[in-house]
Amino acid sequence: MIKAALSALLVLVAVTSTFGKYIPKGGKRIPQTLSRGWGDQLIWAQTYEEALYWSRSRNKPLMVIFHLEDCPHSQELKKVFADNVELQRTLDEDFIILNLVYETTDKHLSPDGQYVPRIIFVDPSMTVRADISGRYSNRLYAYEPSDIKVLITNMKKAKKLLKSEL
Repeated sequence: MIKAALSALLVLVAVTSTFGKYIPKGGKRIPQTLSRGWGDQLIWAQTYEEALYWSRSRNKPLMVIFHLEDCPHSQELKKVFADNVELQRTLDEDFIILNLVYETTDKHLSPDGQYVPRIIFVDPSMTVRADISGRYSNRLYAYEPSDIKVLITNMKKAKKLLKSEL
């Protein structure tokens, strides 16, 4: 009896854990190692140069996430980021995405310093959108787990600017 109850509980947990995750329109994809846990069902660019090329050729804004694997702030943001279905869907459909655990040589990607986690938007004309920032005055491009709604608003702003400026 206990064995049957445990089996049923295990099946229930397995089934319910898949309900909250984002699944692309084309069906579930094989998780990419490039996601580093930020969204296993998303397609990630491997390098900044590749991301810029994809952004330009597909006419989509680029979102660059700077983080560190051993940073507790990055880990907290990553969990909320990966679990937010609206954010994952928007990224999959409307953005080119790149996450980096190292700094690039492009100084435009660190307009107010090199800290993590930070999220920068770049439009297809390869212009860093310094005007799309988070809610902190001392770290303009930092986001915390409680700032996911701000990040989604900024993603919508990046899409809107794309349509109005290009």
